[in-house]
Amino acid sequence: MAEPSKRQRLSHINSSSQTSSKSLSSIFTDSQDVGLEGEGRFVEGSILRITMKNFLTYDYSVVHPGPNLNMIVGANGTGKSSIVCAICLCLAGKTAVLGRGDKVGLYVKRGCKKGHVEIELYKRGGNVVIFREIHAENNQSLWMLNDRQCSQKAVEEEVKALRIQVSNLCQFLPQEKVGEFAKMSKIELLEATEKSVGPPEMYEYHCELKNFRNKERELENVVKEKASFLEKAKQRNERNKHDVNRYYEKKRHLDVIELLEKKKPWVEYETTRKELEGVKKERDEARKQLSSLKQTQAPMVKKIQQIDEQLKPTEAQIKDKTAAIKEASLKCKQKQDQLDRKNKEIDDIKQKCRLKQMEEEDHQKRISNTRRTIEDLKAELAKVGDQPDVTPRINAVNADLRRIQEERAKIEGEKGDLRREKDNLCAESRMLEKKLNDMNNMMNAKVEKLRGRHRDTHAALQWLRQNKQLFRGNVHEPMMLVINVKDHRFAKYVENHISFHDLRAFVFQRKDDMEKFMIEVRDKMNLKVNSICAPEESCSKRPPSRNIESLRRFGFFTYLREMFDAPDEVMSYLCHQYRVHDVPVGNERTKSMIKTVIEEPYLKVLYTTEERYTVKRSFYSNKISTSNSVVHPSQYLTITVDAEEKRQLEQQMKSCESKLRDIDERMKALQKEAVALDRRDNELLAEKKGLSELKGKKRQLEQKISTKQDSLKQMEQNIIDLTKIEEETKEKIAAVNAEKVTIVTAFMAQMKLRAKLTMEKVHLALETVGLTAEKNKLENDCREGASELRTTDQKCSRLEQRKVQLTDQCKGLLKRAKAICKMQPDQSLPEDLRNFISETKKREYWVFPLQEEYDKYGIRIRVKFHATTQLHELTPYHQSGGERSVSTMLYLMALQELNRCPFRVVDEINQGMDPVNERRVFDIVVRTACKETTSQYFFITPKLLQNLTYAEEMTILCIHNGPHMLSPNQWDERAFVRRCLERKARA
Repeated sequence: MAEPSKRQRLSHINSSSQTSSKSLSSIFTDSQDVGLEGEGRFVEGSILRITMKNFLTYDYSVVHPGPNLNMIVGANGTGKSSIVCAICLCLAGKTAVLGRGDKVGLYVKRGCKKGHVEIELYKRGGNVVIFREIHAENNQSLWMLNDRQCSQKAVEEEVKALRIQVSNLCQFLPQEKVGEFAKMSKIELLEATEKSVGPPEMYEYHCELKNFRNKERELENVVKEKASFLEKAKQRNERNKHDVNRYYEKKRHLDVIELLEKKKPWVEYETTRKELEGVKKERDEARKQLSSLKQTQAPMVKKIQQIDEQLKPTEAQIKDKTAAIKEASLKCKQKQDQLDRKNKEIDDIKQKCRLKQMEEEDHQKRISNTRRTIEDLKAELAKVGDQPDVTPRINAVNADLRRIQEERAKIEGEKGDLRREKDNLCAESRMLEKKLNDMNNMMNAKVEKLRGRHRDTHAALQWLRQNKQLFRGNVHEPMMLVINVKDHRFAKYVENHISFHDLRAFVFQRKDDMEKFMIEVRDKMNLKVNSICAPEESCSKRPPSRNIESLRRFGFFTYLREMFDAPDEVMSYLCHQYRVHDVPVGNERTKSMIKTVIEEPYLKVLYTTEERYTVKRSFYSNKISTSNSVVHPSQYLTITVDAEEKRQLEQQMKSCESKLRDIDERMKALQKEAVALDRRDNELLAEKKGLSELKGKKRQLEQKISTKQDSLKQMEQNIIDLTKIEEETKEKIAAVNAEKVTIVTAFMAQMKLRAKLTMEKVHLALETVGLTAEKNKLENDCREGASELRTTDQKCSRLEQRKVQLTDQCKGLLKRAKAICKMQPDQSLPEDLRNFISETKKREYWVFPLQEEYDKYGIRIRVKFHATTQLHELTPYHQSGGERSVSTMLYLMALQELNRCPFRVVDEINQGMDPVNERRVFDIVVRTACKETTSQYFFITPKLLQNLTYAEEMTILCIHNGPHMLSPNQWDERAFVRRCLERKARA
């Protein structure tokens, strides 16, 4: 860290753990009195002094800030934010601004009945001192202004007069409200910016404009009502002309209506006149564009016309040649068709001859086959006569078939029983699957919450589920998905104890698996995710330091670990990192005995029903200091799934599946037995059929031999004469060939004519192609400009028509306006009417008038953090926490030089920033806040990077705490400075 220069002022806030108090002393190398030293540079409303007594962590402390950048540095828990709380509450700010306790009594130091804060503000003509005493018991406050008792309202008015707005996030940004800045709507951001950087009347003008718009609507309604009233008044006047009171009432309404009617046509005329000026300008520009386009098109159109004249005679010749070629081609086709028919006629003659030959060959084969069949049948007949009696074998086969039928019936009965058992198991499996699906749906709800809060983690989760096979050890999804709280009431303790960074972290058993995962999702996919590696030796079963039974007298009923289930690696990490096995949870009895409880040894963190307590013991003096915070409601872990029930359901599901597999195996075995029986049954039936056929086979063979012999005699009588058929075929083919010669001669003559005509057409076509290509290029060039020419021409016509309409409309409106106002044609508008018409122009004091509602005006902040991405609106969801912090800080610094408020407070906004952005933001803060033209600035941070750039105008306030800090009245500033200079000289 760069060393502050001699001209910088260094202040130390000291804290004593021994007395649970903190004290602050200031050292100034230039002057002992901050007000005197900086009065020339302090702007009106700047803070000169802050005094705290029995306030939060302080017994008694005094802070003297500088006029420019005040950097308050200290470790977490030392009391930096206590100074922010003191500024807010002493300047009549609400506790809701701080985002901490909602009751003001909670800001009194624990164990004290009352505390007070006093702030001195710089003001020309005499500083303002505001004093607030807070009573813890009844949450009441005593206010004093310049040592005189007053009301809170008087303090609020004095603070407002000094342009101090602690409720404006553009001026006062506490630690708990850093995230709220990005959640501001565009309307809220605009109003906060107006109040912060604009003159006092800017926001008033904005509010006045919104009120005027509402009044305008009311007046429009009044006009309608008055017009209706006028009509009714006319009717009543006809009925009662002598009613004087009603006449005057009518006269007053008529005067208002007349004034409004005079105003309306002038407003309409002015609006139409401005529109006419715009149309004239747009029309003139369109005419210039149209003229330029026409000049560009003219040479190309002329050239296209010349090419068209050259193409006309050539296209006529091509048309004649095409017709002649078509006629010659038709004659060629006719001759070709005649040749094809003659060729087909020859093929048909040859085919008939082949068919006769094949028919005779087949006839001879059938005769030969029939003779062989007769010989085979006679041989088989001779064998049949020697076979024994087959009746006994048929009876034995029938007995076997009856036995097979009985076995098949037994198998079918057992299969029916198995099917019924399988149906019951399937029903039970579906019921178990439904219960598991319901539990998985609850897990899906957790996943959806994760996607809504951190999309990068959700994307990494989807990748992990698809690539789990890449890892060698156990890999667990983000903790918020695998932690299962046993009772939803316990979810808030678990969620408050574990940081959200770890709740969305992936847990790995092996370090090499974690490195592989981060390379994929962080380096390659550019996702911002957290991952942790479980301890090598499991800590999940580590015993607590004390048995819970020994703590029950204080109201403790369990340790945090017993409230939830988690995989072994996850539980091991939480026991190692968060010591969940050693964090007891108590009830209201614990809260009532808290002073006794914190004295117990081994208790470092504990929970009551609504609060978390952290107990620290001094390493040097063994004294105890405590801090407490509210236990916030759970957001992610309230959805609970009974892991034991889920495990039992999964076991039951596996048991059902095992039984179903056993049934399927038994069904397959029975099916095999049934198939074997069917096969044996078929074999016996075939044997029975063969034996039965054997008994009547002799008679059948004698009948077949007789039938085949009759068929053979008939086939031998029907033989074909093939020689005669071949001679007739040759004579027919010779006659057809003679006719083909005549046709071929005519066909060749037409082919020669068609070839000649085709060559002539090709020469003409080549000439045409060259001209057409040139024409097409010119037409394409013309076509590209023709569309724009037509559009521009239509636009000119449309604008001209609109101009004529608006001109006539303006003349009519002007004439009508003067007629309504009873003016001469050359007479100017009267002064009273001109003033009345210009009265809605107050909006020009705020912003150029727009046609929309003023209460919808707002400011949008759009940011991007990478050169390749697009600008996105700043929201609580799209950017990361660090990106929102950078955006918020840059916007606030952009307002710094415009700032009309006397000071600005920003508490720990650099939390979550990466080192590069934190260094850049710090440099911007120093450059901007240390200019003489800017107001006072408070920048609170628990840490700083090394080798930062500092300015001489900075005031560095360092907060320390410990058991041996000096009280303010014992602090010797001059001696401290002297020792610092001597140590520096020796170095």
